[in-house]
Amino acid sequence: MMSPRRALALSALALPMLASTSLAAPASNPLLTPSSLPYQAPPFDRIKDSDYVPAFEKGMAEHLAEIRRIANDKAAPTFENTIVAMERSGQLLNRVQNVFYGVYSADKDDAMDAIDSKEAPRLSQHQDEIYLDPKLFGRVRTLWEKRDTLSLTPEQAMLLDVYYKQFVHAGAELSASDQKTLRDLNTRLTKLETAYGQKLVASAKAGALVVDRKAALDGMDDGAIAAAAKAAEGRKLTGKYLIPLQNTTQQPALAAMKDRATRKALFDRSWTRAERGDANDTRKTIAEIARLRAQKAALFGYPDYAAYALYDQMARTPEAVNAFIHKLVPATAAEQHREVAALQKVIAADHQKFALQPWDWTHYAEQLRKQEFALDQDEIKPYFELHTVLTDGVFYAANQLYGITFRPRKDIPVYNPDVMVYEVRDKDGSPLGLMYFDYFKRDNKSGGAWMSNFVGQSDLLKTRPVIYNVANFTKAAPGQPQLITSDDVTTMFHEFGHALHGLFASQTYPTLSGTSVARDFVEFPSQFNENWAMDPKVFAHYAKHYKTGAPMPQALFDKIKKAAHFNQGYALGEIVAAAQLDMSWHELPASAPLQNVDAFEKKALDETGLDVAHVPPRYRSSYFLHIWSNGYSAGYYAYLWTEMLDQDVYSWFMKHGGLTRENGQRFRDMILSKGHTMDYGPMFRAFYGKDPEIGPMLSHRGLTDTDTDTGTGN
Repeated sequence: MMSPRRALALSALALPMLASTSLAAPASNPLLTPSSLPYQAPPFDRIKDSDYVPAFEKGMAEHLAEIRRIANDKAAPTFENTIVAMERSGQLLNRVQNVFYGVYSADKDDAMDAIDSKEAPRLSQHQDEIYLDPKLFGRVRTLWEKRDTLSLTPEQAMLLDVYYKQFVHAGAELSASDQKTLRDLNTRLTKLETAYGQKLVASAKAGALVVDRKAALDGMDDGAIAAAAKAAEGRKLTGKYLIPLQNTTQQPALAAMKDRATRKALFDRSWTRAERGDANDTRKTIAEIARLRAQKAALFGYPDYAAYALYDQMARTPEAVNAFIHKLVPATAAEQHREVAALQKVIAADHQKFALQPWDWTHYAEQLRKQEFALDQDEIKPYFELHTVLTDGVFYAANQLYGITFRPRKDIPVYNPDVMVYEVRDKDGSPLGLMYFDYFKRDNKSGGAWMSNFVGQSDLLKTRPVIYNVANFTKAAPGQPQLITSDDVTTMFHEFGHALHGLFASQTYPTLSGTSVARDFVEFPSQFNENWAMDPKVFAHYAKHYKTGAPMPQALFDKIKKAAHFNQGYALGEIVAAAQLDMSWHELPASAPLQNVDAFEKKALDETGLDVAHVPPRYRSSYFLHIWSNGYSAGYYAYLWTEMLDQDVYSWFMKHGGLTRENGQRFRDMILSKGHTMDYGPMFRAFYGKDPEIGPMLSHRGLTDTDTDTGTGN
């Protein structure tokens, strides 16, 4: 997942009176000047919580002053004195946002919560102050209207078009009264979204399952039980065991747990984490967010927020998204029906008489996997040691495809001792960027996994990318090997695919650089990179036993490959259900009343055509961080849409020699290095040769569909 900025370089604001703020910004504040470290890496050894507010306030004041100079320039607007000037503006603000929100998502404390609550609404107001400036928009519109006469390069023409559309989308053409309403809606939404994110972290922490007896954890391996004991000790729960919650509905420990009561207890803690009627209950918050978003869309003449949000995506319209999602339902539902029947037989064979429930699914699916494929996850994990997967798997694949190399940097300060830093060199040995890896779960870390930048690439600003990957893997107890699951391996390859998209950025202008693309395109490089985790050459290079260094036996690898299509009704169904739930929320019209979250969710899920009783959505409404606070509103479908793109391109690779430097260079040149310098449809077609099609995606999952035309035409 991409970690969205609270606001972009241009989209971050100051109140009109901010320039005269009385808050001092001490000269010793390390955020006030560009870092002198390699690649302008943040000086985390010097940054204190108390530095952020003065830096935010000074950054907003400076940015607003820069914008006003552009807007009030008496010279006729030119691309240089208007568009390029805006690209150069706000560098201090961008720097503090990149650092603060990077750390805030991964290693927050109470002080940072307070800073976010204070600054997020001001940033929203700052954005409005800029985008709703009539003089500034007048200059942009003048240039856009005569764009065909300006002799712009393709990248410049795209930048001008993006700016114009962003201004219009932000309300520049609304009436004065509607702009006043919009400012109020934006401020209220930002406060609610900020509160939601804070409640969700707290609810996940409070929702952890505490177990009194070791016997209740029967089935879990010794390392996992030791980690649970250590986690309990960390919360001063002596003699107990604590299972922290992952951000998804299903919890990894359920697959191993033999005790059904414990499984149900863990599932229930996950399912109800954010709806316990306490201070961290998110239901009222999200109902209000949905209502205000619908009202915002109506100001612009859109029927709903989904139509408003999709204006610059590859899919373009809710109709295209829904048509795409619905094409996945028949094959998925049929496979779910088959899987339920198969698991019920396993339960019966286990001399149990209960009906399959969601907390039973992964446990008995694992039993069935062992029966059908003689495949045991405990047999696999010893071959997945985290550091070996990273250096001999993730890095090796990138070297084979793109020629890049990696060197650890122990001299770069980090925000938490768990963070690792590597310098990345290009195929010719020239410096390419810096990478941070923060893989382990902490109570103060947001759930999930993501990538973003501390520093973005820009030829104009003479900056190279400084990128981070963050995940939530369970940290091994002291003295134990850091073994990870096959899902964790996939996550590492996925997030590094985002990193490659950022590392290979080659744009002049920061607004178009690297991963600054549509949601339903940005997940394409990351999901494509997942494919190399199981490439035989790459797999053999990293899948080695942590004790002996012996490669995984070929017979075991063959079983893993054979089992790749197993449980796909569940795997695909939980994502499709979540995507449809997201669209249902964001297709509410402004005239709809405030929703009862439980009733709305039940109705929306019942209408999916899927078996949601056995296969619940990957996220419930109450803990659906992607859509309420992480920039994926009416956008969760993007994971499925980009899976279509990635499997189309992977099928192209396989037809042209697979893992080769020539293929990697072509993908880098035509996709990874392009940023948002082209429209997505033509960019994709230039590589693939035709419009995206759904067939390779379904085939990859072991499913089939007779209609492979997506009907997008973008």
